[in-house]
Amino acid sequence: QVQLVESGGGLVQAGGSLRLSCAASGRIFRLNNMGWYRQAPGKQRELVATITSSGSTNYADSVKGRFTISRDNAKNTVYLQMNSLKPEDTAEYYCNANSVLYNYWGQGTQVTVSS
Repeated sequence: QVQLVESGGGLVQAGGSLRLSCAASGRIFRLNNMGWYRQAPGKQRELVATITSSGSTNYADSVKGRFTISRDNAKNTVYLQMNSLKPEDTAEYYCNANSVLYNYWGQGTQVTVSS
């Protein structure tokens, strides 16, 4: 079993920055894609950004140019640097990782951006 633990959420003013971290632990053989999703109240969970084991990235249009995803394979950790935050970025952010057989989710970390 693999556990994902997120950290770094909080309250920030519009235009500010936050950095989310997600560390994987447990029976890790090989994690392929890792990424971040978010869910705002009353809305469906949506993709924010993903990164492959080789470092290829993919971003939602709404965060391109503002967010940067990265990972440290040696530490089984994925990061999300969020700059120029907007009130519409307010959501619960979830870490995701998958292996060949399984898909894992973290417990979520709240990001609130005040106007």
